[in-house]
Amino acid sequence: MYIADYVNHQIFKVAPGTSKPVVFAADAMMNQPNDLAITYSGTLYASDPSWSAKTGQLWKITVDGRTTRLAGQMELSSLPNPLNRLGTTNGIEVSPDGRTLYVNESAQRKIWAFAIDSGGNLSGKKLFKSFEDHGFDGMRCDVDGNLYVTRYGKGTVVKLSPSGKVLAEIDVLGSKPSNICFGGPDGRTAYVTEVEHTRIVSFRVGRPGLAWRRWQEATDNQ
Repeated sequence: MYIADYVNHQIFKVAPGTSKPVVFAADAMMNQPNDLAITYSGTLYASDPSWSAKTGQLWKITVDGRTTRLAGQMELSSLPNPLNRLGTTNGIEVSPDGRTLYVNESAQRKIWAFAIDSGGNLSGKKLFKSFEDHGFDGMRCDVDGNLYVTRYGKGTVVKLSPSGKVLAEIDVLGSKPSNICFGGPDGRTAYVTEVEHTRIVSFRVGRPGLAWRRWQEATDNQ
């Protein structure tokens, strides 16, 4: 399990069968690593917002803990265009085929899609979806590539197709859903942390979550 340390600019790793977190990666240039996504090969991507400035960064973390800043706020002129212009980066996820990284901007209400190359680097920034109101937080894909996004302030989780079409919107019984994951015996239960009432809400979905399916495959291969 990997844990973003929001305060101390680092990522923790907890090995299977243990409960002790150890520092896996750290970088003083991080604002406050927030959400994480992982590829099939184990490369991590981290969103890194600066809430006060309404800007953000993206980081790649390799399996040996090396950090690379892939995109960041506008004032970082050392970063190549056009990736160095990001708002308040928050939710982040990798598509099932490993070729697309989705990143949302909470304050700007936009979701971006980046192409991932063979080295794990990003290119081809494209607007995937934008909304007129309310922010975003966590995002996770199902095995078909549909993207589930928490709508912080609206109290829903929106299900988007791989082309960005709204397929459904689920009420989570509180106005501030933050993170989301999939689990249960068949991977078809969505679990959402909800801040207003400080609780976890669950609902059923049609297809298993991507991370759940990968965990099953890894377990079967052991």
